[in-house]
Amino acid sequence: MKKQQIPTLTSTFEQAVATALAQQDATPRMAVALSGGLDSSALLHLAHAYAQAHGVALYAFHIHHGISANADAWLAHCEQACAALGVTFEARRVQLADQQKSGTEAAARKVRYAALGALCAAHNVPLLLTAHHLDDQAETVLLQLLRGSGPAGLSGMDAANAAPELLANPGLVMARPLLPASRKQLSAYVAEHGITYINDESNDDPRFARNALRHKVMPALAEAFPGFQERFARSAQHAQSAQRLLTELAQQDLALCLVDDCIDIAQLRLLSLDRSYNMLRHWFGTRNLRMPSAAWLSEMLAQLLEARDGAQPLVTHPDCHVRRHRDRLHITPKLADLEGTREDEFDKTPGTTFRWNGETELAFPAYGGVLHFDAAGEGEAGLDGDWLRGQQLLIEFRKGGERLKPAHNRPTRGLKYHYQALDIPAWERSRLPVLSAGKQVLFAAGVGMDCNQLVGEGASRWRLRWQAV
Repeated sequence: MKKQQIPTLTSTFEQAVATALAQQDATPRMAVALSGGLDSSALLHLAHAYAQAHGVALYAFHIHHGISANADAWLAHCEQACAALGVTFEARRVQLADQQKSGTEAAARKVRYAALGALCAAHNVPLLLTAHHLDDQAETVLLQLLRGSGPAGLSGMDAANAAPELLANPGLVMARPLLPASRKQLSAYVAEHGITYINDESNDDPRFARNALRHKVMPALAEAFPGFQERFARSAQHAQSAQRLLTELAQQDLALCLVDDCIDIAQLRLLSLDRSYNMLRHWFGTRNLRMPSAAWLSEMLAQLLEARDGAQPLVTHPDCHVRRHRDRLHITPKLADLEGTREDEFDKTPGTTFRWNGETELAFPAYGGVLHFDAAGEGEAGLDGDWLRGQQLLIEFRKGGERLKPAHNRPTRGLKYHYQALDIPAWERSRLPVLSAGKQVLFAAGVGMDCNQLVGEGASRWRLRWQAV
């Protein structure tokens, strides 16, 4: 029986990169995310050798966070290393934001990947290589386990994936060709080839969760369970397989439940709780919303499914609102408050008065939009222009009791009736202004014009239209 050969670091790298480059249609180009540390320095040398052998254009990008006092020295080291190899190099300085909200580590990661995505876009590079390796994968799986993550989190890192939200570059693929290699292998490779590298002192700070694992927990695991990294990686692969099955099931369930971009509650009730949660998480993912926790999902379903008929319950998510209307679940954006909105829907405070002087449009920021005055077409009824100029007009949100007659052969009805007939949800009604002259409603956004003041003849006839902005 032929003895199975153990893949070398170089062969593992070459196979992974060849697979990633095979997906490119244009002239092969790739970039290395270069910090100057041991891992990325090994990655740079491996990528350079591959690029030279296969005629691939290679770039190296360095992100200068400015956090460490040594950041300038690290940038200079990376620039010199690339110059020695003849690799095109570019650095970008970034500033951290929202550190109090997400922490320094998370803030640095966010701006770093966005900057890398921008550099790749600037140089038309479709493939970005990062130096994540087997030990990083084990740390990731363990961190996710400590956070109570499900299969998606326990899947760890993929060998390659697109991350348009993180990289702000939809066409960019991020590959991790060193993922099967251990930190020990990389250290040996660097020593064998005499590669110099820098040491980021923040990697030794135990206040960061990953560092605490790396310096305290992982050595203990290695002593008690040698080779645990490979077993963690296999568990991550099992979790990836399970997650793929869950995603397929979620896609099928969402196709059954989704009606006009809303979830049909009758169909949702046919699913078990586990399938409901799985489908709703997938729904949130398709809308690029942060993944809700199990506790939040449970509370959301309880509130929205158990509400009495006709109720308009609302559940707040950090990125949106989830509402129920006519036995469907809607995801709606969190909109800024408007100055024209009353605390009490039926407050009698007057709105904004104005006069029309022939403008084709008038902006009303307090009401969240623009009122358009469109010339009526041939044979189309509209408001007489001379009459309209002589009126003091009032724009405001509904106070209650407003009535509108849409056509001469139709009855006058309250706006609430029209909203219901047109299936306009309650949360949208509160942001639809009404235009009147004296006691006569002329126009209600979302409904249309009142017919009582419309004329079918005359040189100047105008129709009103509301555009939310």
